[in-house]
Amino acid sequence: MPLDPFFRERLRTHRRYLAKKAWQDLTARFRPEKPAAPASASASAKKTLTPRERHRRAALNWDRMELRTAGIPGPDMETTDVAVPVDGYPDVRIRVYRPATAPTPAPACLVIGGGAFRIGGIDYPTADASCRRRADRSGVVLVAVGYSLAPERRYPTQIEQAHAAWVWLHAHAAELGIDPDRIGLNGASAGGCLAASLTLLNRDRGTRQATLQILEVPVTDLTGRWIDLRATYALGIPALVALRELRSVARTYLGDRSRAHEQYASPMRAASHAGLPPAVVLTAEYDPLRRDGATYAKKLREAGVDASATRYLGVTHDTPIYVGALPAARRWEDEVVAALRRL
Repeated sequence: MPLDPFFRERLRTHRRYLAKKAWQDLTARFRPEKPAAPASASASAKKTLTPRERHRRAALNWDRMELRTAGIPGPDMETTDVAVPVDGYPDVRIRVYRPATAPTPAPACLVIGGGAFRIGGIDYPTADASCRRRADRSGVVLVAVGYSLAPERRYPTQIEQAHAAWVWLHAHAAELGIDPDRIGLNGASAGGCLAASLTLLNRDRGTRQATLQILEVPVTDLTGRWIDLRATYALGIPALVALRELRSVARTYLGDRSRAHEQYASPMRAASHAGLPPAVVLTAEYDPLRRDGATYAKKLREAGVDASATRYLGVTHDTPIYVGALPAARRWEDEVVAALRRL
């Protein structure tokens, strides 16, 4: 299916930006240097930021703009932030969203967001708004995990933090008014990798298993075995660029890329997928991770797990953000809300 007009226009804008930046970078080499002006206090503060900090600040500003221009803010509701201790690793922040529509005891879902393991978090505007909307519409208590970012903290820190949050949620279910027999998992992109890995960890450690797992555009094999370059080619993105980005993500998260063969880094590579919870997998046609999601659903089915896989046509990896401007994004959220109501 052709790329949705909404994304076609954004792609044109992005290409113009890249062309302009490339031209500026090229011509800057031939411009004479200007005498340095006295630095203001704000300029000095900006210069102290590392490239990674500048990148994260730009990502946060972009996320704020996307919510304002193409998203839908979330409704007011009761939220609670908690720092959960993790044995051998940094504490993990979680945020509990309790909608007024939640029964007592209520079903719950642990939510693990994306961001290539190196940006994003529970304070990002689109992530917060999404949890608020989905909790309100489903009547399910959502518990968002603010795991540590790479490369400051690398694998398996994030999985251990997610597991600690999972154990904490069950241990405190009574005081939170949550039914421990109805707790699901939801992960998107890098968070989809962590959510799928958490189900393996729960099975292998004998921890109580999730009732349901909802995986949105998940990356499930960090070796790149299932990356689908036809999706990037259709967007006019060279294969080399897509492959370089995947390698960068894996290197940043894992440190040693050979660890991508481990099952908790790449849940697709688990020796067995038996005993895992039912799965709802959502993928996008113009996303190089589409085979990661579809093939993982296939692996689950072959292991006797109830798994469905839906591919949304004409849309890209970050579709769920654009519920304010894109009908497909609203339908996507409807499907996630319907899955949450199954809890």
